[in-house]
Amino acid sequence: KLLPQVLEKIESASSTLIFTNTRSQTEIWFQEILNARPDWEHVIALHHGSLDRIERDTVEKKLRQGKLRCVVCTSSLDLGVDFTPVDQVIQIGSPKGIARLMQRAGRSGHQPGSKSRVVCVPTNAMELIEIAAVRRSVEDRIIESRYPVAQPLDVLAQHMVTVALGNGFRADELFEEVRQVHAYRHLSRREFDWVLNFASTGGPSLGAYPEYAKIAPNNGQYVVSKQKIAHRHRMNIGTITADASILVKFTNGRRLGAVEERFAAKLKPGDCFAFAGRLLEHIRIRDMTLWVRKCRKRKGSIPQWMGGRMPLSTQLAEAVKERLDEARRNIHDSPELKAVRPLLEIQSRRSLIPRKNELLIENLKSREGNHLFLFTFAGHLVNEGLGALFSYRLSKTTPMSFSIATNDYGLELLSDRKIPSTSFENGRIFTTDDLLKDILESINVSEMAQRRFRGIARVAGLVFQGYPGRQKSWGQVQASSSLLFKVFRRYDPGNLLVEQSTREVLERQLEYKRLSICLNRLQSARLQLIDISQPTPLSFPIMVNRLRTRISSEKLADRVRRMQLKMVKSTK
Repeated sequence: KLLPQVLEKIESASSTLIFTNTRSQTEIWFQEILNARPDWEHVIALHHGSLDRIERDTVEKKLRQGKLRCVVCTSSLDLGVDFTPVDQVIQIGSPKGIARLMQRAGRSGHQPGSKSRVVCVPTNAMELIEIAAVRRSVEDRIIESRYPVAQPLDVLAQHMVTVALGNGFRADELFEEVRQVHAYRHLSRREFDWVLNFASTGGPSLGAYPEYAKIAPNNGQYVVSKQKIAHRHRMNIGTITADASILVKFTNGRRLGAVEERFAAKLKPGDCFAFAGRLLEHIRIRDMTLWVRKCRKRKGSIPQWMGGRMPLSTQLAEAVKERLDEARRNIHDSPELKAVRPLLEIQSRRSLIPRKNELLIENLKSREGNHLFLFTFAGHLVNEGLGALFSYRLSKTTPMSFSIATNDYGLELLSDRKIPSTSFENGRIFTTDDLLKDILESINVSEMAQRRFRGIARVAGLVFQGYPGRQKSWGQVQASSSLLFKVFRRYDPGNLLVEQSTREVLERQLEYKRLSICLNRLQSARLQLIDISQPTPLSFPIMVNRLRTRISSEKLADRVRRMQLKMVKSTK
């Protein structure tokens, strides 16, 4: 809907970077701009991490030479790329973090004496509040901290083999050296020796298989003794993991980049999809390569990449609550809050705007069942964990089943029975007692850890991904890592790599520490339990997220449109 205004901004400057939060969003915006302005075909480009290196280098070169009016990109142009400063930066959607927006804004006016400016384009009205919150946080110099990874033992295992490939290493010397790295500052000698033994023998479970004995002692030094192991290690070195991807090539052999194998597997010959700024037709898949040609149709599907959802940062979530607190006190001192004021007034009439020290719970009965909306402002990862935790704790007192939906602001519990509010009113549901035990009971952490282990197994060198041009398929890699995970769980219960997979699920996917802090905050918050007769501006987006998982995008748009019309009629 804001495409015309974005086009005006592009036209008003000689060079523009348009940042999106996902690669799919980049492809969508590039196509929409090109459809609206086909005369810009040779002065607009796109840039993201799935494009072939030659494609990205070409775009960066044209940027330096001033040949491009606009580049639609992801964080692939955030850092590490040297080119002349652009005139303006446009951010599509909420940046979800203060530091991220400052970094992107710094791509404009990146020279002495110049000011950096960024234009924010909200993808929904509530994002105006986040933009206002970022503006205030930047003024107050409140920026997120970066937390390093703690003791990634898979990286240590890979590093041992890499060092052994050189002149070799002595165990005591390498231990002292590794301990100087911040991430390994608490590494114990027992853990180091376990990784050393694992890289040397494969551990108790894999000791019978020679390919897992990667390094061996030789005159007091550990070295790689087998050329085959050295060769395979060099071919698969690296710590960046993602779902397996397959190359995308024109029939003339020109490489465009790579899409995830999950997406490619759903395509049939003749299907069209948008990638690398082009509409492409699927011809065939052979040897882990998707062969394509230009498509004559005007529309096609957009590849979806895993891991595209970024949660609201803790600092930005706090800033959002402060802006809402001001709106509750009728303070609208920024253009964004003035623009969203009519929507917040609807929220006030139907329910209330929560203050910073309040927990708003909205109770709604509809044809779908009984809805309970809790607005925690904790980010979608924490809210997903809270949804599972709350439903588990409620079902222990009253047997019932739930459907759960979340966004960055809150979560929805939907049941066919009335959801008791007693546990929320007395605060028992927010307790941190037995928190880890309840999380392990409420969420299939084992299944999540098994998926996490796939990446750990690749980095640690347990799974060989194949030689260039002869890569293993995603299914083969998945099967190998899943089998290893089950073997370790059964025959090597003390395996530290399995423990690492569980720890990383709790820390990264469930944000366990942030979840615990959130529960403590909710315990002390003032509860505002409101019965509503229809969705509010805060609850409406959560309901849409639940519908999105059940129906197609076209049907979803129609359904949302009907819900919007109903809301508009009820406000007149």
